[in-house]
Amino acid sequence: MVNHIVLWNFNERLNQEERKEAGEKMKELLEGLKNVVEGVIELRVVVNEIGSSNRDIALISSFESREALKGYQVHPGHIEAGKYVRSVTCDRACLDYEV
Repeated sequence: MVNHIVLWNFNERLNQEERKEAGEKMKELLEGLKNVVEGVIELRVVVNEIGSSNRDIALISSFESREALKGYQVHPGHIEAGKYVRSVTCDRACLDYEV
């Protein structure tokens, strides 16, 4: 199994309402891929609500294998979601690891 964790901050140009809307849309787009992409075990988007964090939003996901993660990364639904995500976020950090 491969875990894939991605963390972002929202673009500074977004106000509070826009950040809320962006978080909801990211959640909808990314979590919607769970039942579409083969090999996804879990896919969850979490919006930060605790001030001690230094990132605004996270994608926490797990895949059956490295090949499944690669398939997710090139899936047309992921590519489309990525266009939106890049338009509202910055400072991306990613960690992939096998368990």
